[in-house]
Amino acid sequence: MPRLQTAHPSSTTGVTAEVLTNSPINIFKGLAAHPTLFEGFLAFSKSLTDGGALTPIEREIVMLFVSEIRDCDYCLAAHTVISAKAGLSAEAAIKARTGEGGDEKQQALLDFTAIILESDGFVTDEELDAFRSAGYNDRAAIEVIACITMMTFTNLFNHVHETEIDFPEAPLIDGVDEGEPLPQTTF
Repeated sequence: MPRLQTAHPSSTTGVTAEVLTNSPINIFKGLAAHPTLFEGFLAFSKSLTDGGALTPIEREIVMLFVSEIRDCDYCLAAHTVISAKAGLSAEAAIKARTGEGGDEKQQALLDFTAIILESDGFVTDEELDAFRSAGYNDRAAIEVIACITMMTFTNLFNHVHETEIDFPEAPLIDGVDEGEPLPQTTF
């Protein structure tokens, strides 16, 4: 049961009411209790999809990985569905959650994400150069940071709010018990 106030289309106006009418998912209902912040969240989210330096699959790989590290069941469920719509296979989604990419470029993306998380963004020149050498540019680096920021915000919100999952639950990862931290081999 949610611990923070939620909003519904009938109790909101403008963009917030429109979004809640068209996409009445539980995280949106919770975030919409603060309409100004919710509209900012929507704009930030749209900037990620309009940025273009990362493909939709690459964005989802980062979001799944961060959500696994942050242990957010809601975001794992949501982004498992979203990543499938983007074309990521169920097996590849599970691998991404463990920090394993489907090819060298995806692996460089996940490694760079892990380094940013582990170092709080204090990456070395060599680590940034390795990311660039994998075929990514500076806009992609900024988008990775933005994806981490977005997921950190939603992960923490869902933890505090105890957002009820309204997507099919993400599959458990073989060899990892529920509640047990995921082994971090990429750091």
